[in-house]
Amino acid sequence: MGASSNTYINVLEIREESIEDEQGYLATKIGKLKGFFSLVFGNLDEEKTGILEEKLIETYKRKGITFDDNSLYKYSDEKINIKPIFKESKDMPILEDFYNVILEDPKSEFMKYKLFPFIKGSLSFFNNYTNVEINNKLIVADIYELGEDNIKYGIYLFIDLFWDKLKKDRNEIKSIYMDEIWRLIGATSNEFVASFIYKIFKTIRKYGGSAVAITQDVADLFSLEDGIYGKSILNNSSIKNFFSLEEENIKLLDQYINLSEKEKIEIKSLKRGESLMFVGDDHILARVEVSEEEKEIII
Repeated sequence: MGASSNTYINVLEIREESIEDEQGYLATKIGKLKGFFSLVFGNLDEEKTGILEEKLIETYKRKGITFDDNSLYKYSDEKINIKPIFKESKDMPILEDFYNVILEDPKSEFMKYKLFPFIKGSLSFFNNYTNVEINNKLIVADIYELGEDNIKYGIYLFIDLFWDKLKKDRNEIKSIYMDEIWRLIGATSNEFVASFIYKIFKTIRKYGGSAVAITQDVADLFSLEDGIYGKSILNNSSIKNFFSLEEENIKLLDQYINLSEKEKIEIKSLKRGESLMFVGDDHILARVEVSEEEKEIII
């Protein structure tokens, strides 16, 4: 995903797999969009959050989509034994539709300038219909081209897309790997986004899946809301794998995981390829070695 890419994800698209147990399609989508737009606009107060939701509801309404889940389906004129079809990507609003709605009302002007780059500026590739097909056994989301300031938008969109696909078939074994997870649960994020990531770790097993969070700096995991999201992810992870850490990170980690004095010394002195694994109640020193086949692939 990036300016030179022809891969697009429609921020506003509602996918058939996105339904949650406790809510309908549009309610679920608006909850997720609050997370995305909080990354764009920053934390909004209750009044501005209400305006954001009002304009989102109006945007979908103009495409014939309401809180009635039936509005997401197309029905054939031949109503006998014809299964309704879920609306396609082209039937969904895109960011420009939302932008045009907020331009009509002065009270929503606070969103106009920050949203402009996504519509007609350097990030306008976000303003398009989804054309991503993820039916391969391995799918990698390359968001490097987004740059440091915008990479969080790509991470959030791809995780949302993958999460919906992960829920589709509970009998299929799958896993999602989230590198640089601190961007979504750390100080640069917010409670909407962090709660979404935590929900994945809490519920993914019931969909036949597993989640892996990766970060280079342990401190970043605990920099939002006194570390409640980082702690929750740790508590819901059956395997925790720690490589060599600096003294400062070891002290911080000790607040959330019971480390013995011996383990503190071991983590600090680990060499490349060595780690301390927490598997249930067992703490295991491990060493990873590259096989000959892997060496050939790397070379």
